[in-house]
Amino acid sequence: MASALRRLFIGGNWKCNNTLAQTKELVEGTLNKIKFDQNKVEVVVAPIFLQVPYVQSILQKQIQIAVQNTSATGFGAYTGEIAPQHVKDLGLKWTVLGHSERRQYYADTDEVVANKTRNALDNGLDVILCIGESLQHREGGKTLDVVSSQLNAVRSKLSPQDYARIVVAYEPVWAIGTGKTASPEQAEEVHEYIRGYLKKEVSQDVANQVRIIYGGSVTEKNAVDLFKQQNIDGFLVGGAALKPGFTQIVDAAKSRQ
Repeated sequence: MASALRRLFIGGNWKCNNTLAQTKELVEGTLNKIKFDQNKVEVVVAPIFLQVPYVQSILQKQIQIAVQNTSATGFGAYTGEIAPQHVKDLGLKWTVLGHSERRQYYADTDEVVANKTRNALDNGLDVILCIGESLQHREGGKTLDVVSSQLNAVRSKLSPQDYARIVVAYEPVWAIGTGKTASPEQAEEVHEYIRGYLKKEVSQDVANQVRIIYGGSVTEKNAVDLFKQQNIDGFLVGGAALKPGFTQIVDAAKSRQ
């Protein structure tokens, strides 16, 4: 399948940011003014949990809402957790899992991420699955080993059919929030490897259909150049998702249409 036939995907991860007033300004001042062709690109934003119902009430319906994490467990005595069932109950379909900050600060190991992914899929959510290497791994030539390990853990819990509900987000840890960005060629190299992994380990059809998006200091200044790469199907945007420039990042999708 040609890359042009995969619907592009642009996610905005707000992380642990924004008061209600700041969120209101972002939604009404920027997000509700964005125009895009839903047949060609999906746009999804991930506020903090507490603000999800508020964002639902004011955000234009063309933009979807994700949560930033869900648990490996369901309803029950799991204080502080948000189960996929809670998210589904709010009418949402997306969860972000495996983000490097969750892996680094909150003990989300490869196995934990795999279990969370399985639980999310089983309870009706689609998954933005984050993978990526640290600077130490990059400099040590271990990038592809790390990416394979992270993909292997999840693959052990999935059927080939499950991949239709997963977007893979490659986020080199060294380029998240640092201002450093993998060059388009560096990003494409890993994206191409991931697609080859899916072809070899799952199937050609899955490799063709899965959207592989890039995250790591994506801004309106580099989005078009990144979109020139065949295997980059969109972005998971961090800091720039909180700024007016997010509009230009969404607009950059037109360069692939």
